[in-house]
Amino acid sequence: MLNMVDGLARLEELAAHPVVATLARVFADAGRDLALVGGPVRDALLGRITHDFDFTTDARPDEILALVKPVSSVQWDVGRAFGTIGARVRGEQVEITTYRADSYDGVTRKPTVEFGDTLEADLNRRDFTVNAMALRVPARTLVDPTGGVEDLLAQRLRTPIDPAVSFGDDPLRMLRGARFASQLEFTLDPDTLAAIVELRASLKIVSPERVQAELVRLLQTDDPVRGIRVLVETGLIDEFLPEVPALRLEVDEHHHHKDVYEHSLTVLRQAIALEKERHPDAAPDVPLRLAALLHDIGKPATRRLEPGGGVTFHHHDIKGARLARKRLQALRFDANTTTVVSRLVELHLRFFGYAEGAWTDSAVRRYVRDAGDELERLHILTRADVTTRNKRKAHRLASAYDDIENRISALREQEQIDAIRPELDGNRIQEVLGVKPGREVGEAYRFLLELRLDEGVLGEDEAEKRLRQWWAARD
Repeated sequence: MLNMVDGLARLEELAAHPVVATLARVFADAGRDLALVGGPVRDALLGRITHDFDFTTDARPDEILALVKPVSSVQWDVGRAFGTIGARVRGEQVEITTYRADSYDGVTRKPTVEFGDTLEADLNRRDFTVNAMALRVPARTLVDPTGGVEDLLAQRLRTPIDPAVSFGDDPLRMLRGARFASQLEFTLDPDTLAAIVELRASLKIVSPERVQAELVRLLQTDDPVRGIRVLVETGLIDEFLPEVPALRLEVDEHHHHKDVYEHSLTVLRQAIALEKERHPDAAPDVPLRLAALLHDIGKPATRRLEPGGGVTFHHHDIKGARLARKRLQALRFDANTTTVVSRLVELHLRFFGYAEGAWTDSAVRRYVRDAGDELERLHILTRADVTTRNKRKAHRLASAYDDIENRISALREQEQIDAIRPELDGNRIQEVLGVKPGREVGEAYRFLLELRLDEGVLGEDEAEKRLRQWWAARD
């Protein structure tokens, strides 16, 4: 719960920060307004750590640049057309933007950039009231024209103006609402939710790149599930990731299976918990979290109702991998993220064969080979995929995965399992067999690789002997 006394004290501390104090003095000496705005003010009131220094001012971009040059080590003006100048001041990155009074045509997301004259008008055009507060410096005056403090106290997300107008101006704000619901653990107010339901189709005018960026920010929060539920319940997610709500499969009285949608959200939460446990200092792992959310998206297309009340999802891992690749490409994710996520979805069932019966060393080597660089992510995803309430079954699966990780560690020490390759490379194969580069070298390499996977490290002499035997038998 927000304590306003403590919150105001933290605002005082923020205003006294060397970076803020330096810029406040420079702009005041020039007769210009300056205010911290948005996230830094909100987070200070909430007692959250903030690393952002976002300012707004009545100065125009050229003047901003001239004012910050003497007190900054570097400046950049890639946002000049939108009124934003960036700089590094006393080792910290800051952004300073001229008051804005944009207008939108309602057809595209691109605004007509217009500079404003007052702080209050600038705040009214922002996305949510909790982000529409400012701290004037050096005066240290809190400016809150839209009731942001009350909404912080109520843990509520509300637009500064009519939500239909706000979302009509920029439909991406609807997606930001879901992200802030997770990030701040707040609830969207009823009028805001109703506007999202009504205007969800307008998200189509927003570029896939911007939608992707907001989805990534949502997944980077400590608990993305809260925001994902907002997206599903309002129907907004149908516009860019319809495979997720499709997981809410119908269940009839004769055929029973677990709720795939709720299972997927649980897997996501458990994957995040394991990620933090195993790598506490690492940044949020977005590819892993995407894979956790999407790992079962092949189930709706592969569901078969069997006589006697059974339900099967044969090959949903393969189908899901294809669907994940297609969807991430549509959202303009980079090639590496797309490949990693689709590969994890494809492999997420592989371990359960191990739990049903002990694998040979050869099977373990192939598991490592197939996972490649994603082995650690696959470890986490597979463990997170156990959501059964049967404690005995859960314990058995956890023990089985402990065992496979221990065996991988042992094999890693014995035979460099992370770099599984034949003892002989292509050049040596050509020398031994007396052949030129071509198809036969590739076949020989694959033979040696299978040998390595089946039997482990053989040594160059033994590998060469086996290669000659294979070649003679082939001829």
